[in-house]
Amino acid sequence: METEIKDISRLTPKEIQALIRKGKWDKPTAGLALGYAQANLVILPERYAFDFLLFCQRNPKPCPLLEVLEKGVFEPKEMAPGADIRTDLPRYRIYRKGSYVKEVEDISEYWASDMVSFLLGCSYSFEFALMEAGIPIRHIEEGKTVPMYISGIPCKKAGGFEGPLVVTMRPIPPDKVVRAVQITTRFSAVHGAPVHVGDPSKIGIRDLGKPDLGDPVRIGPDEVPVYWACGVTPQMALMKNKPDLVITHSPGHLFITDIRNEDLATF
Repeated sequence: METEIKDISRLTPKEIQALIRKGKWDKPTAGLALGYAQANLVILPERYAFDFLLFCQRNPKPCPLLEVLEKGVFEPKEMAPGADIRTDLPRYRIYRKGSYVKEVEDISEYWASDMVSFLLGCSYSFEFALMEAGIPIRHIEEGKTVPMYISGIPCKKAGGFEGPLVVTMRPIPPDKVVRAVQITTRFSAVHGAPVHVGDPSKIGIRDLGKPDLGDPVRIGPDEVPVYWACGVTPQMALMKNKPDLVITHSPGHLFITDIRNEDLATF
């Protein structure tokens, strides 16, 4: 596995998209195409699109919009011209009326002409900048999916969309916490600065060893848990609204764009 990840990490976004499209990569995308932005995906019928767009605008930290595709369009012309969001993510999740149905590697059979697609910024995108500054990213070191937790912080409601803020957690050495905050603050298009630092109980998290999504990671005795808003948040809101059909990325399996992370710092 380590060899596979090392090999694919050298590829360009276009090469990785092609590999995924051919069914040759169905694993998490953390650590791939370093320096390029990764995006969360939400696809839903047009009749739900305006309220969801409003939900994203009212909750920009967990739902930073990178691109909204016109109904029926599957090529993200701003984020990755020539790509196909129906095939170019390693894994997708299908939901009907708020209930999880299945996980698939291609959503072409579920596609309809009234589908509206949303690409949202992901914290994976600022990880490259953190690593360049010498700040460790534990889930990448351990080959895992970033741990995600459902917090007790409510999002602002829009139409039928509401729900709790979901956060990702990364353990950071105490002397690097301020630097991590400074770096990620620049990336408002991909969640920006942390929403909390330290005691998980202050934001309604009971046990860091039991994430709601993703994998638990080692937290050193002197390390500080730092929490960022997560793009899984809108999935929670979608489950409460219970649309007839919703398609999302599977946790940790994101869309790799052609946009460099540094460009998102001024996006």
